[in-house]
Amino acid sequence: MIHFRSFTKFVAIVFAAAVVSVAWRPDSAIAVEDESLGSPPKFSVVCSTTQIADFARQVVGDRWEVVCVLAPGEDPHTYEIGNDDLVAVSKADLCLENGWHLEGNEWMQGLATSANKPVVTSVNGVKALTFEEENESGQPETVKDPHAWFDHNNAAVYVKNIRDAVTKVDPDNAEEYAARANLYLLQLRGLGRWIERQVNAIPQNRRILVTHHDAFGYFCRTYGFKAVTPVGWTTGELTDVSLEDRQAVIKQIQELGVKSIFVETTINTELLEGIARDAGITIGGSLYSDAMGGAGTAGDTYIGMMRENVLTIVKHLK
Repeated sequence: MIHFRSFTKFVAIVFAAAVVSVAWRPDSAIAVEDESLGSPPKFSVVCSTTQIADFARQVVGDRWEVVCVLAPGEDPHTYEIGNDDLVAVSKADLCLENGWHLEGNEWMQGLATSANKPVVTSVNGVKALTFEEENESGQPETVKDPHAWFDHNNAAVYVKNIRDAVTKVDPDNAEEYAARANLYLLQLRGLGRWIERQVNAIPQNRRILVTHHDAFGYFCRTYGFKAVTPVGWTTGELTDVSLEDRQAVIKQIQELGVKSIFVETTINTELLEGIARDAGITIGGSLYSDAMGGAGTAGDTYIGMMRENVLTIVKHLK
């Protein structure tokens, strides 16, 4: 018969041995935990728009935390910064903006400057479309269309700028960033070829894209469409649409024989719905414009956004 005290001592020895064994196993949960405690903190990049945030994720992988100021469906032209934005930028190693006044009142530049953080303009190097408009003094002024990502070739410029920016902050991982960027650039070239094949289903005389504002100029230039809008390049002008301008758009739509027009996911649809009704045509669907779709939607990446826009356009114009 085993004495109770001897049995208790035996159990204690076995338990202690087991604990030591687990503690020293290199594949144990405890070892992984200790390893994670010693891992260096991630770099942080704050991006103004959803498209830029997606480009950044393609380049940095899990090595950086990517924070986006705009939520899906929010309009960069009219966005007003909040306390969360100030906090995010204060912790950032790098800020990325679109530039060319897409961020109304230069809010991304302001955030970065006030926090003394480096900010990179992702659109630098793109051949710009331009508009003539009156400045505050009533004088004509040439402005650059900031919606450059709607041409897949321009999206590649964004990616290269982002690759160079994160490499400057973290040169030790330059090869990794370059490899990811190169793979994504191949995907963008494939996207461009796919878009060209899709739009070939639309007769040339029907390639007329009517939207709220001039967000699709680069898309139209690259893929062979004519752009028609009731307002200029910024949605800040939406409240200033005159009856005369509205009637001119309706007349143009009727003269061109436009089949369908499109609303945008970031803008109130009332203006375009009224124009469609008065012109006697249909709303063809919603297009992603200044922001991508929400998480889990078909448009929650840049490539997904472009794919869904093209499918919607082709369906209603061919």
